[in-house]
Amino acid sequence: MYRTHTNGELNINNVGENVTLSGWVQTIRDKGFMMWIDLRDRYGITQLVVDEDRASQELFAEARKLGREYVVRVKGEVIERVSKNPNIPTGEIEILIKEIEILNEAKLPPFTIENETDGGEELRMQYRYLDIRRNPVKNKLIFRSKVAQEVRSYLANDGFIEVETPVLIKSTPEGARDFVVPSRMNPGQFYALPQSPQTFKQLLMVGGLDKYYQIVKCFRDEDLRADRQPEFTQIDCEMAFVEQEDILNIFEGLTRHLLKEVKGVEIDKFPRMTYADAMRRYGNDKPDIRFGMEFAELNDLAKGKGFNVFDAQELIVGIAAPGCASYTRKQVDALIDWVKRPQIGANGLVWARYNEDGTFKSSVDKFYSEEDLKAWAEKMDAKPGDLMLLMAGDANSTRKQLSELRMEMAKRLDLRNPEEFAPLWVVDFPLLEWDEETNRWHAMHHPFTSPKPEDIALLESNPGEVRANAYDLVLNGNEIGGGSIRIFNKDVQSRMFDLLGFTKEEAQKQFGFLMNAFEYGAPPHGGIAFGFDRLVSILDGSETIRDYIAFPKNNAGRDVMINTPASIDASQLEELHIDIKDIKS
Repeated sequence: MYRTHTNGELNINNVGENVTLSGWVQTIRDKGFMMWIDLRDRYGITQLVVDEDRASQELFAEARKLGREYVVRVKGEVIERVSKNPNIPTGEIEILIKEIEILNEAKLPPFTIENETDGGEELRMQYRYLDIRRNPVKNKLIFRSKVAQEVRSYLANDGFIEVETPVLIKSTPEGARDFVVPSRMNPGQFYALPQSPQTFKQLLMVGGLDKYYQIVKCFRDEDLRADRQPEFTQIDCEMAFVEQEDILNIFEGLTRHLLKEVKGVEIDKFPRMTYADAMRRYGNDKPDIRFGMEFAELNDLAKGKGFNVFDAQELIVGIAAPGCASYTRKQVDALIDWVKRPQIGANGLVWARYNEDGTFKSSVDKFYSEEDLKAWAEKMDAKPGDLMLLMAGDANSTRKQLSELRMEMAKRLDLRNPEEFAPLWVVDFPLLEWDEETNRWHAMHHPFTSPKPEDIALLESNPGEVRANAYDLVLNGNEIGGGSIRIFNKDVQSRMFDLLGFTKEEAQKQFGFLMNAFEYGAPPHGGIAFGFDRLVSILDGSETIRDYIAFPKNNAGRDVMINTPASIDASQLEELHIDIKDIKS
């Protein structure tokens, strides 16, 4: 046998036992007359020892052949260590080697396989199979597995059925770009990889399965960033005969379960906020409510004082940064430069110090009196010692810019504690949003989202005012899940397609299968999908999903380990009826 124990389980109670261990050589310390070898596997590290007094010359010579990352099997006796290591579970013992077998030699790795490595990110992605041996990556993948197990346990106990839906599906014009797959047997025709199993899970509700879930791979051909990958995983769920309240209650329960079982954290409250309030109070639809700095609108207090920068703008809005009145002019100027960066796009920033002694000092003292600034402080709920930061412009872009500044200040003030969890439901999204470029309405979520029942009449008279029966679950300033009650009436769904600019023929071509299914008794239904990669990373105190995916892509969407995407052979293109002359080099 290759092992009687793993490298993480032996302890002082095993002294005197003869054991067999296998694993990778982590480090070798050779003192000439004695050698210590750290043997590593997924479970931990065990120290091995061989010396001239207790080992044959042949065994000692064999041990000297070892190198880092060699795969070996050893047999030996568990003995008590003289110099104990309290930092690892096996730190009280070591193995006196009696036999050693090299199972496989290894080249010197391109970076050190230790918790703190000297390998850059691109290099480690190229040798991802080596990076996975390091504890920080290995433990993240184990953590991901634990979360998945808890998700399945919770949903199965609540009567959900796990169903796999197709991966080769039909391309649809809504949402992000599809990844497409040419069909060899159907020349000139293509499959698409699913951005989500949306229509299939609705069909499962028509099929009467009632409660469905799937931990499923999804694909979107879109620009990447830290929390995005071209292929990602969703916890996809759908339920029949439910209203919004039913779904919110069940998935609050799932989130509570995960926080308790995975993190040992009890959460009582899941506050709710409308989309309109979230935009007004925080400038975005996924606010981080672990800290304050809520927006205060100051049009009534700041306009009409002769300061043209404010007088000419649609919105004047500010936040109070706690304890920052002591910022030097250099620090304040650095903030102004920060908001002027192209990524933020602001023209500038007005500031006012609320000093500890109750006095005020601002960048606009020429236009505003002490009483004016005091009124600002009251409106912004500023306290002595706070720094008031104001921005002005058109409402939408100014709120977005101030939201970015709010998050930056929270980062600088260390207010975003990764071990603190603050969930929030955002509800009552607009059903539609107007696109100036295409001059038509687009679904804010997707075309199958139901309007609020009380707003259905507005579809004819004022579509822009219709609220969606939709909801997002936000955790620590990140959207971790989103869903809606679906349209299940064929006439309402047809009207929705009309508003989105589909002709009857286009709607039938793209979604006729769903519309036809609705004619055979579709129940009221709704659902939600959690971004599993993002959920796992946030639960583990990170906002970067890449390390929680076994084999991720880089920021260019490439897998540098297997070097893909890559060109394919001309004969394959010919089989797929793709003219090689149409392929750009």
